[in-house]
Order: sequence, then C-alpha cells, then structure tokens
Amino acid sequence: MSYNILAINPGSTSTKVALYCEERPLWESTLRHSAEELAQFPQVIDQLTWRRGLILQALRDNNFDISELSAVIGRGGLIRPVPAGVYEVNSRMRYDLRNAPMKHACNLGGLLAAQIAHMAKVKAYIADPPVVDEMDDVARITGMPLCPRKPIFHALNQKAIARLHCRREGIDYEKAHLIVAHMGGGISVAAHREGRIVDVNNALDGDGPFAPDRAGSLPGNELIKTCFSGKYTQEELLRFISSKGGLVALLGTNSVMEVMERIAAGDQRARKMLEAMCYNVAKQIGSLAAALSGRVDGILLTGGIAHNETVTNYIREHCSFIAPIRIYPGENELEALALNALVVLKGEIEPKKYV
Repeated sequence: MSYNILAINPGSTSTKVALYCEERPLWESTLRHSAEELAQFPQVIDQLTWRRGLILQALRDNNFDISELSAVIGRGGLIRPVPAGVYEVNSRMRYDLRNAPMKHACNLGGLLAAQIAHMAKVKAYIADPPVVDEMDDVARITGMPLCPRKPIFHALNQKAIARLHCRREGIDYEKAHLIVAHMGGGISVAAHREGRIVDVNNALDGDGPFAPDRAGSLPGNELIKTCFSGKYTQEELLRFISSKGGLVALLGTNSVMEVMERIAAGDQRARKMLEAMCYNVAKQIGSLAAALSGRVDGILLTGGIAHNETVTNYIREHCSFIAPIRIYPGENELEALALNALVVLKGEIEPKKYV
C-alpha cells in the first residue's frame, strides 16, 4: 500500500499545495491571491473557507479524488510553544489557531488540513510549527524581566535542512553542531546542538538581523522615544516591526531581486542597505558560534534569498573561518511536511498530542 499525502502551506499572498505519493511529488501548485481578493476579508481567519475552496478546486483540476488521501498536513501556526515534532490536529489546537493572539496566514495551515482531512475521513497533522521551543533557559533571559526572548522562526525549514545536510554528510543530527540561517521575508538564524535548536532569534516580532520586511533588533532607547513621539499609532509601529520594516522601510521594497537591479544601475544607497542586511546576518551567525562554544560542524544558508550569490558570498567571506558553509536555497517546506506525515503513516514515529 502506498500513501497519498496532501501538504498545505498558506502564506500572506499565496497558498502552496502539493500532493505526494509517499516521497514522490505528484503535483505542486502555488495559488496566488491578489490584494483585491484578500481585501474582502477583514481578518486572516476569515479567509479559511475561501482558501479551502481553492485547494479543493486545484485537486479537482488535477483529477484527484480526496477519498484517495491517506493524510493531510498543514504548516503549523502561532499556537502555544511546543517541542519539535509532528502533531495531530485536535480540538484544542483548532481553538488556539482560530484565536491566536498573533495574526498570520500560517494559522490557517492546521485548520485547512483539519477541514479537508475531515472530508476525506483521514487524520490531519502539523509539523515543526514556528513556535517550536527547545531553547536553553539562559538564551531566554534579557536584562528586562518583562521582556524575555521567545522563539518564533522558520522551524519547519530549519529542521528539514539540518536533517538533509546531515544525511548528505553522513553524520547524525542528534550529535551535530550546526548554524542554520533561513533568509526570506524574515530571517532566522539558529544554533542546532545535538538535535535541539538551543538558541534562535524571533524572526517575526523584532529580534536578530533586519530582513526584507522585518525590523530586527533595534536600539531600545530610540525605539521607546519613537513609540512616545505621538507620530505613530501602536498598530503602525507593530507593522514596522513585523511587515513594514527592513528593506521595505529603507528602500521601499521587500524584493532582493529589485534591490540587485538598482545596484546594477548604480544605486549606491541600495548597495549599502543590502550590505547592512548581510552584515547583520553574518554577525548573528558569529554570535551563535559562541553559543555553540566554537564547535560548529557546518553553517547552512537556506530560504529564498540563498539563491542570491551576492548575499551568500558576503556571508561566506565573513563567516567561513567558523565552519564550512553549505547553500540549500529555497524553502522545501511542502516536501518537509509530506515527509513528516509519511513517517507517521508508516508507524516510524507516534504523533505528539497538543495539550
């Protein structure tokens, strides 16, 4: 018997879906959502039924009957912090996804999986959600007890790429010491020590390197003065942190490709801003080398921006003295989701219970 797995990865302007027969992709599609389409929904959660319809139509267009599914797995959302692993979507998780304090399209992943799985009479799962928390306690502490550090990052791709690298190198992930930098709209840099992510920046809420549309870490005094300047509302400032900061605030775009075009046309400001982003990533990698006591088996660069040789060459120049650098461009999240569901279906692991 072979297993058919539907993987769902909802993003802010698209829903990526893929159908796998075990490890073999049968088809993959990116369902893009225009600003006009999204504008009809007051909240992200209101898009649930609409996106479900688009996924079901895509399945019909590819002549696939959902009764042939073995499982559905969605991108994890901003639920309560959990250890890494595969989780069956239960009623408690569905409630937390619907009522998550942080609004993001990833919250739709488990809900979409649950609804389609119910129709197909199979189980729904998520894997390695963005709130995976394996951090060492010392990494959480800041000088202000009201503001502990919390991990919100690209856990799914971080774990998948780390394991992929270890398989290719013939080493055991449970014994490896790695630094993984996921570079996309947000940037997360994590220290993987013997199978655990022991330190990582909050790639959504203002921590670590600035990114194409995230502000990253900011000077506290200047931020407080900005907050009380009377020029911005709380909502505007929160958007600066999570979606309107970084290259968007500095250059008016979150497209690294567009920035490269400006640089090629002689825009020196664009060159300096991109270099500053790369510098911040390199500095974060260096700090995590210290977190691993200098024992680093490899530095892995992944995410969409890892396709850009200007960025990867800069980081290589500044960080190759720490450990060998390997490039794994792209996200690979649909494949990672499908493989996580497959090991459950084959009985190789038991799914964890969300409580």
